Amino acid sequence: MQARGNVFRYGDNVDTDVIIPARYLNTSDPKELASHCMEDLDRGFIRDVKSGDIIVADKNFGCGSSREHAPLAIKASGISCVIARSFARIFYRNALNIGLPILECPEACDAIKGGDVVSIDFDSGVITDETQGKAFHAEPFPPFMQALIAAGGLANYMKQEARK
Repeated sequence: MQARGNVFRYGDNVDTDVIIPARYLNTSDPKELASHCMEDLDRGFIRDVKSGDIIVADKNFGCGSSREHAPLAIKASGISCVIARSFARIFYRNALNIGLPILECPEACDAIKGGDVVSIDFDSGVITDETQGKAFHAEPFPPFMQALIAAGGLANYMKQEARK
């Protein structure tokens, strides 16, 4: 699995309330959630995001309430991966449950800037900042997690496994 896109750069403690504000939690429709993703933090995000783009953030990304809506909104907006220094534990689990790849890599977070073009090889864990010509190494996903993400999340993965 691979990803490639432009970077949206954020700081510490990006909480689920700014990823998808509570006033939009009356729906679980991915397209509707995506249309409001990050709007309280970055008004231009939903206008500028393209399929395949990448979020890079600092520590404690996804802190706050434990809503699955937050990673769902990010994934539905077109983001292919979130790279952060660290993730809130429940956000981490929710992201993987819905098939949103996330990587922890402090070195990448130190160097990558908003607007850089970044590619990711999930098999090796290599993150390449093509704009700066630098490479970083995150822990690659084990094969099981890659299969879960490729299936689109835990529920889809379990359905596929049940058909075997």
